Amino acid sequence: MKLVVAITGASGAIYGVRLLYALKTLGIERHVILSKAGEMTLKYETGMDSSSIKELASRYYDESEIDAPISSGSFKTEGMIIAPCSTKSLASIAHGLEINLTSRAAMVTLKERRRLLLLLRETPLTIIHIKNMLAAAEAGAIIMPASPSFYSKPKTIEQMVDQTVGRILDLFGVEHQLVKRWKGKEE
Repeated sequence: MKLVVAITGASGAIYGVRLLYALKTLGIERHVILSKAGEMTLKYETGMDSSSIKELASRYYDESEIDAPISSGSFKTEGMIIAPCSTKSLASIAHGLEINLTSRAAMVTLKERRRLLLLLRETPLTIIHIKNMLAAAEAGAIIMPASPSFYSKPKTIEQMVDQTVGRILDLFGVEHQLVKRWKGKEE
């Protein structure tokens, strides 16, 4: 299995990092893009830098590498996850603007009818954000707000992040042990 993962400049870099750790542990090939704004946010929120992300990647790409293998539909993957997805990335995807490798790889994912998940991290939303989410969803993207559940009674931020990352993995059919599954009110 091969997945493309992009970390963009929205708050919530921890989601992308945790996703990469999980995919590496599960032996899934990871083709990773870290945007410039994503790198700034990563440093601010986690203290990590691009070298940490490179270590988690099977292959790492700069966002300016428009000629990367992942920019072509002939490079087969199971799909792409943008976690977190900034509203700038959302807008470029919603309007077909291939301004960098993230938006180009996302457009390739959509045109090849592969799964594209946008872990949107923004609140509150303007009508522009909502229209962009609708346009991306109509094109085939899965819009997943970074909205952790609380029925699992998380005690740490890591547990909340794992719940969201586990749901991402579910959407790609990846078996994992990150999520506490709902079993009804008897718990």
